[in-house]
Amino acid sequence: MFSELIGRLNAACARHAVTVVALFVLLVAGSAGLSVLRLSVTTDTGKMFADSLPWKQRVAEMDRLFPQDSDQLVAILDSRIPEAGREAARQLAQLLKQDHAHFRTVTLPEDNAFYQQNGLLFLERKDLEPLLDSVVSAQPFLGTLAADPSARGLYGALGLVGDGIKAGQGVPAGFNAALDGFASALEQGAQGHPQDLSWQNLLLGQLSNLGTGHEFVVTQPVMDYNAFEPGEAATTAMRQAIDSLPLVKAGQVTGLITGEVKLGDEEFSTVAHGMITGLVISLTLVAVWLILAVRSPRYIVSILLTLVVGLALTTGLAALAVGELNMISVAFAVLFVGIAVDFAIQYCVRLRGQRGEQGQVLNLGDAIRLTGEESGAQILVASLATAAGFLAFTPTHFVGVAQLGLIAGLGMLIAFLCTMTLLPALLSLFRARLGHGEPGIVALRPADAFLRHKRVRVMSVFGLLGVVGVALMPLLKFDADPLHTKNPNTEGMRALHVLEANPLTTPYGAQTLAANVTQAAKMADAFSKLSSVHDVLWLGALVPEDQETKRGMIADTASILLPTLDVKPMAAPDAQALRDAAAQAAVKLDAVQSKLSPALERVRQALKRLATAPDAVVLGTSHALTRFLPDQLETLKTILHPSVVTMASIPDDIRRDYVLPDGRARLTIHPNGHMSETAVLHRFVEQLTTVTPNLAGPAIEITGSAQTIVTAFLVAAVSALVMIAGILLVVLRRVLDAALVMAPLLMSALLTVIVIVTVPETLNYANIIALPLLLGVGVSFNIYFVMNWRRGLKRPLSSPTARAVLFSALTTATAFGSLAASEHPGTASMGRLLLMSLACTLACTLVLVPALLPKRSEDSV
Repeated sequence: MFSELIGRLNAACARHAVTVVALFVLLVAGSAGLSVLRLSVTTDTGKMFADSLPWKQRVAEMDRLFPQDSDQLVAILDSRIPEAGREAARQLAQLLKQDHAHFRTVTLPEDNAFYQQNGLLFLERKDLEPLLDSVVSAQPFLGTLAADPSARGLYGALGLVGDGIKAGQGVPAGFNAALDGFASALEQGAQGHPQDLSWQNLLLGQLSNLGTGHEFVVTQPVMDYNAFEPGEAATTAMRQAIDSLPLVKAGQVTGLITGEVKLGDEEFSTVAHGMITGLVISLTLVAVWLILAVRSPRYIVSILLTLVVGLALTTGLAALAVGELNMISVAFAVLFVGIAVDFAIQYCVRLRGQRGEQGQVLNLGDAIRLTGEESGAQILVASLATAAGFLAFTPTHFVGVAQLGLIAGLGMLIAFLCTMTLLPALLSLFRARLGHGEPGIVALRPADAFLRHKRVRVMSVFGLLGVVGVALMPLLKFDADPLHTKNPNTEGMRALHVLEANPLTTPYGAQTLAANVTQAAKMADAFSKLSSVHDVLWLGALVPEDQETKRGMIADTASILLPTLDVKPMAAPDAQALRDAAAQAAVKLDAVQSKLSPALERVRQALKRLATAPDAVVLGTSHALTRFLPDQLETLKTILHPSVVTMASIPDDIRRDYVLPDGRARLTIHPNGHMSETAVLHRFVEQLTTVTPNLAGPAIEITGSAQTIVTAFLVAAVSALVMIAGILLVVLRRVLDAALVMAPLLMSALLTVIVIVTVPETLNYANIIALPLLLGVGVSFNIYFVMNWRRGLKRPLSSPTARAVLFSALTTATAFGSLAASEHPGTASMGRLLLMSLACTLACTLVLVPALLPKRSEDSV
């Protein structure tokens, strides 16, 4: 009865083709309007999981309590010398603070007066003592430079070294590194290639090592959520500001941009570009396969229009059902084209092969009615099974795939509706013609015979492969790190990889809240004892240990050094004064040439060349040598006056990053090891949970999402199998026939496991959707053979069904292949896994299913 109803529906749509097409045009217009008004895309990977998950709630709570850490756009400035990076960072921050149209807040976390004044207190005593000794030993040298902060003063100071050697005084051991630096700088200047000298590295190297090695300008940009990339305007403004900096133009400083906003925009751009390109390529190549499948432009145009209309209606449904697509659900368009085309191909191949009882060619209306009767139920079962594969994810906490499942699952039903109504109308409107030749694949008749005669051996081989697949299942690897599914070649990701190498800036840290600073101290001590922990940053970590002793050591140094630094500097010299100073210093070193160290000998020779160098070389060298000297002398004065640091004395701008108004204290735990390795990351989190389970931060997001995804996959796989089995039992009404469909389905899944492990391919949150999905696709292929076998099909491989399945698989593979070519690693991995699964499914459908179909006594192959 159902088959007759479908046949009548097809015939009615063919008779009233204009009305049907007009109705669908109206539906498409309405869907387009909904899509424009209601549909958006988010790149926030956090939205791909249900808010009810405990780990998700802890992460959201931390973001709410510390909003300054969210929606950040960060400039990372690097330079050969720290002073250049700091100067560039200050200039950039000043520019961005003036740009209220693009930036809400701008901060320099590395350039804070608290850290600058008290930096020496954070050194270990074993490091502080030699540093202070080296500074004291350079006191005469520094006194000369303070009085004359130019190359003339530096040359004079180097000449004093020669006087000291002549008087029998040795060069302090702690001064040798500085002499090497001076020698290199003087040589470069004398050669006409002056490079700025880092006085911070020369005088305070140990203090420089406390930092991260980078300068950060952290901003919270003004987001334009009406744009496809909300932070694009702010990113462009930041890039223009960076490129305008003099030190960047001179090549002394480089700047990269990263942060949550940058990464999100880059990911959307990559995914969107890949999806649009993939959809265009998919539709184009599908048209090529359709030429071979149906061999008629009228059929091809009808199929493509049906696909486009179905896709438009599904998009409108997505606007109503979810409103906001994510990085996974945005793939529904390509998946729709790749899978829905199967229904249209099955229909059109059957239609072209329609013949009357005596083999005569039928008129189009009768052929459409018969095609509906023959294929309608089969295509409905295929669409229901495919929808079940998608919808199986809907009840899970993996919202990203649940959205895709809902949209694509309902999209399969829309595809069935379009195939049974719009397609017959278009075929009638375009006056499609029936085929005259053999509709099947005659060349595969020998394969039919082989599979029927060797069916036991074929089933044995597949049985053995199934055992191998089961054995290899424990070797499947799952990677839930969202950073691994992003394009590693984008600017934001390249910057992030730079930060990953440093435990203090790694994006894989964890956070927790303590009730108060007292409890925070206990937790910090417990975390610090864990082997996976590099350090714990909390308010108490900003209170240096052994301050009294260190302050005494610093005070002794200050009493010696500060009187020589607090002097009024001389006026800047001209080129001739610089040459004279170089010549005088060289003469003093000449007098003790035989006693000079290799570094001092290099200094002597460079000074001789500078004594006769042109004005441009002399002045350029002077500028490079002393450009950052005045600031460093001021810094030296500052750090020699450290304050007494207590938790109460820590400035509010720093305190609010660690303590809430209600007294709760945040601890940030930085890990040891290469955290992008799954095993290392999981060990880090497992150790942290021995102290407290109330953890948040990126490491917790990654491990929590991994557990959520695996659970969702298991639930979806079981749900899909149960729903598909139920559909088959209801439709086929015989356990044996349902088993003939399900057995190849399970075998294709095990073959996919073999391929994944062999290639190898790592499972991730983007591609794991492929496995339950292919259950539905596999059913759609298998059901055609089984239901046609029930109708008397004798030669499966040489039948029109096999032709339709083969070309459906090719068109589907084309769509999936377009995903595999995406620049976005997550999308590409989805495409690759879909291709692998599809290949295994097709192998089972075309080889195992014909072997499984029981022989009939009347079979004659």
